[in-house]
Amino acid sequence: MKKIEAIIRKSKFNAVKDGLHDIGVNFFTYWDVTGVGNEKKGKVYRGISYSTSDIQRRFLSIVVTDELEEKTIQTILEVSKTGEVGDGKIFVSDIKDTYRIRTGEKGDQALY
Repeated sequence: MKKIEAIIRKSKFNAVKDGLHDIGVNFFTYWDVTGVGNEKKGKVYRGISYSTSDIQRRFLSIVVTDELEEKTIQTILEVSKTGEVGDGKIFVSDIKDTYRIRTGEKGDQALY
C-alpha cells in the first residue's frame, strides 16, 4: 500500500476529486493549508497587489493499493496541472498496514 499526499491549487480540487472517483479512489481526506513557495515577487490581480509567498492550497491524503498507485499519481498530475508556478507537489510513501476499526479487517480489504 502507498500513501499519496498531494498539495494542489484549491481551484483544481473538484476536478481532481472527480478524476480520482473515476479511477476507483473513493475515499481520501483533505484540508486547506497555507504554504510558502519559491516565488517571492508579488502579483497584481484586478488592481490589487498580493503576495505570492504565502500560498493557499488544498492538501490531499490518499492511501491506495500498490495497483492503484500509478493511476492515482497520473490522475492528479494530469488534472491539476496548469503549467504555472504553484501547481503543487505529490509525495509518496509506503504504508505498512491498514485496519478497518469497525470490522477489524486488515490490509487491502480494509481500504475499500
